[in-house]
Amino acid sequence: MTALRRTPRRRAAAAAALAALLAPVLVTGPARADAAPAHGADAPLSRTELQREVDRTLKDAGYIGLSVQVRDGRRRTHAVAGEAELGTGRPVVHGAEFRAASVTKAFVATVVLQLEAEGRLSLDDTVERWLPGVVRGNGNDGSRITLRHLLQHTSGIYNYDYTEDTGDTAADFERTRFDHRDPEDGVAGAMRHKPDFPPADPDDPTPDWKYSNPGYLLIGMVIEKVTGSSWDKEVRDRVIRPLDLRQTYAPGDNPRLRGPYTHTYQRFPGSNGWTDTSLRNLTWGDAAGELVSSERDLDRFLTALYGGRLLPAAQLAKMRDTVPVSPDFQQVFPGLEYGLAAMRQPLSCGGFRWGHGGDAAGLTVRTAVSGDGRRTVVLNASGKRSDEASLMAAEKAVQGLLDRTMCGKRG
Repeated sequence: MTALRRTPRRRAAAAAALAALLAPVLVTGPARADAAPAHGADAPLSRTELQREVDRTLKDAGYIGLSVQVRDGRRRTHAVAGEAELGTGRPVVHGAEFRAASVTKAFVATVVLQLEAEGRLSLDDTVERWLPGVVRGNGNDGSRITLRHLLQHTSGIYNYDYTEDTGDTAADFERTRFDHRDPEDGVAGAMRHKPDFPPADPDDPTPDWKYSNPGYLLIGMVIEKVTGSSWDKEVRDRVIRPLDLRQTYAPGDNPRLRGPYTHTYQRFPGSNGWTDTSLRNLTWGDAAGELVSSERDLDRFLTALYGGRLLPAAQLAKMRDTVPVSPDFQQVFPGLEYGLAAMRQPLSCGGFRWGHGGDAAGLTVRTAVSGDGRRTVVLNASGKRSDEASLMAAEKAVQGLLDRTMCGKRG
């Protein structure tokens, strides 16, 4: 996912990028953890009803291709619409791989909370303890920022984006699409800027909040310092293999996806045509957004996570202890709250949906899961525009689809 910036275009792009993160309600105190949440959903949509919703969303959002999987208990339904490759007429295939982008954060946060449960680190540990001297300069102070701040986006660390230096036109993308990036590059970019605000007070129920990908780059570096192995290996050994997630992996410098995939397309600023963004080096995402996955795998992951199979109860409660996000995000997603890579949003039928999502050039991933893990929705879309009106229209369409599929017949 990207994050909000100070300009209208950046805000819109980030807002669209963040929708996948799913939006929660304002609640204070421990009750935010929803120890025994129950969504107000009715019977799930039929295959025909889901197809109708997906067709409508494709049209309203202006996507090129769209695939959605819904699970209710053991019952799974899916629907696809649009083209898998522009101009070919080849239909989207359910079960194809896609870049999960910032859904990666939920995997990474799970590993950190497992390490806490093992006594190998504390959420109250400072960045300085594990990465001495890394967060420093221009008012940045790693001795004041904790791992919880990083996971919750309340650190104040500037959300550096490589396009600030490389540009974000179609020509810029083509020129840099295969470039390798180390996490240290992203952190160094953030350190060239003053923090947006001081790190949050742990007792403040409404702290300053701003999405920060460099915060998760730092988390990946901390995981390696604690365990002696890279964040992606820890995710593989602790989450991917135990859950038999066959299509989830960190591609590293390989610009291709291993299995069948739906092409992704971006209409960059100043361009009247689509750029195929499918093949690219996503090392810049690192622990903030590098993973590739599939609808099947994300369903299995979310079900296991929110069903209590990956974390002890105490750590899962910490993950789901949320704070309100910034006012600019609230304008797009009223009630949005963020925990530790976990977001909550009220459903029109009562209860909440949880999840995380991801965005990169040309792709949109959205997930939703009931608090008990019983019902999930995974959405993978291709075709993204850069203008604010298009981004907002697409996000509105997607949010409506998530709500209707989570709520079922009453949606």
